[in-house]
Amino acid sequence: MRFFSSFFAGNKAADKSLEEAIKNIFGYYPGNIALYKLAFRHKSLPGPVNNGFRYNNERLEYLGDAVLGSVVADFLFKKFPFKDEGFLTEMRSRIVSRSNLNLLSRKLGLDKLIQTGKENHIPGTSVLGDAFEAFVGALYLDKGYRFTQKVIVTQIIQCHLDVDELMNKETNFKSKMIEWAQKEKKNLEFILVEEIENGKRSKIYQVNLMLDDKLIGEGKDFSIKKAEQNAARQAWESLGETEADA
Repeated sequence: MRFFSSFFAGNKAADKSLEEAIKNIFGYYPGNIALYKLAFRHKSLPGPVNNGFRYNNERLEYLGDAVLGSVVADFLFKKFPFKDEGFLTEMRSRIVSRSNLNLLSRKLGLDKLIQTGKENHIPGTSVLGDAFEAFVGALYLDKGYRFTQKVIVTQIIQCHLDVDELMNKETNFKSKMIEWAQKEKKNLEFILVEEIENGKRSKIYQVNLMLDDKLIGEGKDFSIKKAEQNAARQAWESLGETEADA
């Protein structure tokens, strides 16, 4: 971590400001502030390269995504002891979806901490969710898994997420994708690509969602309708919060 600290050294006032912001939002003071400065540094911001490594938050985002998924899975497993794997997977997907993390990041005020290549400009709303995951990665490296788990559960999930509301929320991703494609004048097509035998009485259907002949989503389920919804959800979340939400 020495090169992180070296690269980010020199502005004690900015460091103190970021430390206070993290304390106010998440309830603790960071140890290695360089990790958090890196977490909020978007790839659009110019900077030097060290042995092929660019100083941005993409690697921390990758790590944070895995840590966040693990913490949320553990939380849901304990909160819903009698729910099956399908329900738990669906709920985890809703919590860690790009659109939900984007909204959560803005609610927490992380948009004020992100540094990008243009002053006071977030180049795409997925940047918000990406920065949140990068923050989780920084927190994990700084404080360890157990501390990270405690912060995510007590300071984020319990304070800022209504899990019961998410559980009861029905989202028609297929309709959202169709409306967006029509608005953007793009060709959208759901294609049934496979029927997999699953015992004597059921099949698993796989549907691909194509946008201008490019694969943007895949979905599987025991009905074609739900497989289409799963493919549409994957595509919608990969788009982040588009102007279709406006």
